[in-house]
Amino acid sequence: MYEQISQNKRQTWLLIAGFTVVVFGVAWLITFLLRFGVAGVVIAFLIAVISSAVSYYNSDKVALAMSRARPAPEDEYRRLHNLVEGLCIGAGIPKPRLYVIDDPAPNAFATGRNPNHSAVAVTTGLLEKMSRVELEGVLAHELSHIRNYDILVSTLAVTMVGIVALMSDLFLRFAFWGGMSDRDDNNGGNPLGIVLVVFGFVAIIFAPIIARMMQLAIGRQREYLADASGVQITRYPPGLISALEKLKDDHTHIHTASKATAHMWIEGPLDQDEKHSRKFDNLFMTHPPLDDRIARLEEM
Repeated sequence: MYEQISQNKRQTWLLIAGFTVVVFGVAWLITFLLRFGVAGVVIAFLIAVISSAVSYYNSDKVALAMSRARPAPEDEYRRLHNLVEGLCIGAGIPKPRLYVIDDPAPNAFATGRNPNHSAVAVTTGLLEKMSRVELEGVLAHELSHIRNYDILVSTLAVTMVGIVALMSDLFLRFAFWGGMSDRDDNNGGNPLGIVLVVFGFVAIIFAPIIARMMQLAIGRQREYLADASGVQITRYPPGLISALEKLKDDHTHIHTASKATAHMWIEGPLDQDEKHSRKFDNLFMTHPPLDDRIARLEEM
């Protein structure tokens, strides 16, 4: 397990680099098709660097805002704070900021860039429907994401996938409404120019799909690891097993869920329709099936 944690940390930086390359590639293709020349490379580089920096420092705020999370006052949510404080001592990490989402669906997620700058958000439904040991299991799972540095790449994915999709969408709208007509005419009969333009359009169209697939690749194996390391913190597998069984049987949907943040939750909020389906081998699910996660925990 410790080897897997170290490997995940290395993969985190590779995924971040991959996201940055995708952002740079899309920005460069757009500037190339708009015939910006050398200046386009500089613009693409600046877009990639600035978007990565902004994402690094602000993605957690974006994720919390998109989920409509509000700070959880200690006097109002004393049980939540007490559980998290005890688990943080066992996990050896600082206590994260705690947030609550007013939603009847039971769920939770962790966000931030490192253990010193992290947050955990839980729904009111989770607090109401889970027993103490079940809630402890869920919180330990989320704290494991913080300790394992999973939160950095999962939080960055929220904004960087959105940036790629936004750039592609704006360019395609610009091209559709005639912004490329004069530039296309300048290609004349140059076959290479035509090929490059066609390639550029295809690449930009598929860029959001590539970014989305990178996003999906983030969560699945890390969820198994967070389950296992969460149980290591609580030293009580039945607590998390019972919590996952409740999540499996609950069919309420989170109202603030979106594709941008779906991979962050303990259970994919958009996977409800696919969780019992193997039609595409769960290719587009953000999380591994709950039955598989439960079976692995039962073997511990």
